[in-house]
Amino acid sequence: MRAQFRSRIRYVLVGLIIITLGIFLRLYVIQIIEGNDYMLKADKQFSSGSTGLFDRGSIYFTSKDGTLISAATLATGFLVAINPQTLVDPEAAYAAIAPLASTTISKDDFMADAAKKSQVYIEVAHHLSSDAGQTLNAENIPGVQVLVERWPVYPGGDLAAQTIGIVSYGSSDTLTGQTGLEAEYDDTLSRSGSLYSNFFAEIFSNVGNMLVSADNAREGDVVTTIEPEVETRLLSDLAKVNTQYSSQGTGGIIMDPHTGAIIALGSVPTFDPNDLQNVDPSLLRNPLVENVYEFGSIMKSLTMASGLDAGVITPQTTYDDTGCITVNKAQICNFDLKARGITPMLQVIEQSLNVGASWIATQLGQEKFRNYFLSYFGTKTGIDLPAEQGALLNNLRTTEQVNFDNMSFGQGISVTPVAMIRALAAIANGGVMPPPHLASAIQLDSGTLKPLDWGNGTQVFSAQAAQEVTTMLETVYPNDARLAINADPSLQYANVPVAAKTGTAQVEKPGGGYYTDVYFHSFYGFFPANNPQFVILLYTNRPQGVQYASGTLTATFMDLTNFLADYYNIPPDPQDVLPLPAHVTE
Repeated sequence: MRAQFRSRIRYVLVGLIIITLGIFLRLYVIQIIEGNDYMLKADKQFSSGSTGLFDRGSIYFTSKDGTLISAATLATGFLVAINPQTLVDPEAAYAAIAPLASTTISKDDFMADAAKKSQVYIEVAHHLSSDAGQTLNAENIPGVQVLVERWPVYPGGDLAAQTIGIVSYGSSDTLTGQTGLEAEYDDTLSRSGSLYSNFFAEIFSNVGNMLVSADNAREGDVVTTIEPEVETRLLSDLAKVNTQYSSQGTGGIIMDPHTGAIIALGSVPTFDPNDLQNVDPSLLRNPLVENVYEFGSIMKSLTMASGLDAGVITPQTTYDDTGCITVNKAQICNFDLKARGITPMLQVIEQSLNVGASWIATQLGQEKFRNYFLSYFGTKTGIDLPAEQGALLNNLRTTEQVNFDNMSFGQGISVTPVAMIRALAAIANGGVMPPPHLASAIQLDSGTLKPLDWGNGTQVFSAQAAQEVTTMLETVYPNDARLAINADPSLQYANVPVAAKTGTAQVEKPGGGYYTDVYFHSFYGFFPANNPQFVILLYTNRPQGVQYASGTLTATFMDLTNFLADYYNIPPDPQDVLPLPAHVTE
């Protein structure tokens, strides 16, 4: 009995020691590591009687070597408030405050605030620098308070702005995430509640929540998969295309086809989240997840994969290409209206033949075609961004064959860019659609990284079908590259195997039908084709003066593949050197 009693005492003592050590460790974190934050909170609370100093987690880019680089964080400076009841000389106060303010202060508004004698606290200026705040505070003006302030800042400016998102006042008086990752992970990034009511919750929040649940403690910072150098290069290239062709918008995504981790994404025009006062509200939307488009011929890759997977065709299958066919009294034609005669499947991809894609759709039949395309686009991708738009698949619910024929080459079916790259990534990933995502981990206040599990994706067709389509796509890129180099000899060809496809879609008219001279261009590819590391999707909406996507996006795709191959040290394939003839014509 005595031995059992002593054993129990030892267990109790060990438990008490562990709990005591946990308390001291957490106190050390709060008082030493986070002491400055709490001091700033207390200063703000006792000075203004407000709810406390604004606090929020950060969002990070991740460089290729794993270094975290700030994408969204907080700046610390000063705000200026007046007490109209004790403000002796409003004119002198305005003269002292106005030159130091970060933005222009209206004198009329200031004087109107100073005249509100029933109030004791009115904020008149924000975001003063440390030097400006200290200078103003040293003047010790009666009725003027200089208080510590924090506010969101975005060190990258417009870098991935539509994806990172913004923080602003919503329906309440609280700053919260309104768009992008700021909104998607608002619960993770936010910190609410009284400094003092959460004191013991803070103490125990990292002791496994054994004693107190830290419900109001911020979970941590968001670590993204966005690589800042790659993001910078992508946005620069997109801006050049958009300007050169006076497009309505140009966008792109670079993704790991195996994991779905997005390395870079963006669209132009965009905005600087540090200057929200001058932002066009329409630019706050993220077209990569909120807009749907008819992508055109890059959809033929999925039609081909479907046919191969279903067994209705093989790579050796041929058909009689007549140049144009009539389906349900509607005419479907190749881009050049020319017949090819007996044509193998490879040429459907290499020459981008609409009649060939339509023929595959007919071989599949409506039920199989519908099932395959629902597996690609029937559900949202689940990307960790708000307001994702689902695909417009009304034509899949019809029974008119012409609708299925049109969808086979990317007309009459509208999807988001992120849905498009997810589906096409399956060709680079053995038939598995990966889960697109931006956040890789949550960094806790202790510095510990908590990885996020995004799963393994969805098998939508066989690995054999994926490899057979890859082989076809490898024949497309060299010719497009040669044509681009003929147009611009300064372009370089990365000597790695590349699988790629262009797409040119007619833009739908309001009310139905299509324009004959307004286009949506897309370009999709992955490399190295024999062991894909990157899949790239590019688009430009309504470019001027160029009919085909090969003319607008090939050079950009080449620049990105060259950059990525060099930046990530992807070795060249000596058997994939591109012979360049003196002249190539379309």
